[in-house]
Amino acid sequence: MPTGKVKWYDAEKGFGFLSDDEGGDVFLHANALPAGVTTLKGGTRVEFGIVEGRRGAQALSVRVLEPAPSVAASVHEKKRLPADQMAVVCEDAIKLLDGASNSFRRGRYPDKAQAAKIAKVLRGVADQLDGSVG
Repeated sequence: MPTGKVKWYDAEKGFGFLSDDEGGDVFLHANALPAGVTTLKGGTRVEFGIVEGRRGAQALSVRVLEPAPSVAASVHEKKRLPADQMAVVCEDAIKLLDGASNSFRRGRYPDKAQAAKIAKVLRGVADQLDGSVG
């Protein structure tokens, strides 16, 4: 399956674009998002199927591979983030966990690399919540 990053996504309009690893643009419609996911942040790594539509490549069955940059950044922070930034981090972590739950529903664990990323993010969020950083 192809992989890439979210270029931009507008939840109100229900569409956006992905940039595949070869640099091409792929249209992303809301109905291709994983169950329970209503938006994606720019920079989020994803895996997706592609179909050629009348207007070019269109993504199908998107799966989140890496958290959005806000979640990844919180893992590396050495000090506690402000509460308003933690709200965004928590929302992104929920989306990441939702992707993992879809794998569990299909009877399998996330692959080893994805599981390690999820665990790292959860440890970082936990440290932020209990004040273990800084």
